[in-house]
Amino acid sequence: MTDVSQNIGAADALDEKPVARPTVYVYEAPVRLWHWVNALAIFVLIGTGYFIGSPPPTVAGEASQHFVLGYIRFAHFTAGQIMAVGFLLRAYWAFVGNNHSRQIFHLPVWRRAYWSELAHEIRWYAFLEQAPKKYVGHNPLAQMAMFTMYTLASLFMIVTGFALYSEGEGADSWEAKAFGWVFLIWPNSQDVHTYHHLGMWLLVTFIIVHIYAAVREDIMSRQSIISSMISGERHFKDEA
Repeated sequence: MTDVSQNIGAADALDEKPVARPTVYVYEAPVRLWHWVNALAIFVLIGTGYFIGSPPPTVAGEASQHFVLGYIRFAHFTAGQIMAVGFLLRAYWAFVGNNHSRQIFHLPVWRRAYWSELAHEIRWYAFLEQAPKKYVGHNPLAQMAMFTMYTLASLFMIVTGFALYSEGEGADSWEAKAFGWVFLIWPNSQDVHTYHHLGMWLLVTFIIVHIYAAVREDIMSRQSIISSMISGERHFKDEA
């Protein structure tokens, strides 16, 4: 947890009570750009992935005149490659960016304080705590969710996605050489399809939880969450 010092006094717009509004720069421009591009890619992947798994009804006529599933697959493959490149760039920025850019790639499980703070956040989200703790970056529960439900899940989706894509590209393709080992784990291609599809629903669950938590914390903990991924700055709005 990062200590936040109160450094800006202002009047509350509603009742004119003095409040402290400290501002901390958290998310750098490359992280914010990656976040929104990646979010768009994931939404395209989920939408197109659903229709790939549950194709729309066939229509009469020449296939060349009804290339709907072909366009869906093209959008899926394009968004998948954007997501993969973005993941690599995001991993690179974890090394060259600030401390907050590294949070989604590791869990400080060796710190005793992390577990106590994690327990506090679980109680806070369960409405069993009266007041939240303040964190400049991700709180411990959010960090765990980002690492397990986004970072690891995204890596799994990228690896299995390229493995499935390699089947169409052929055994001599770079995709097959880089990701063909997936079929050593699951020799049945349909198993890979199934796990890849289940991974999609995991990301859907993560998105729902992620949006709920961001909106909830913006309101209940009186610190900016959503706008910080636009401006990069986190505002703390506790009353003095």
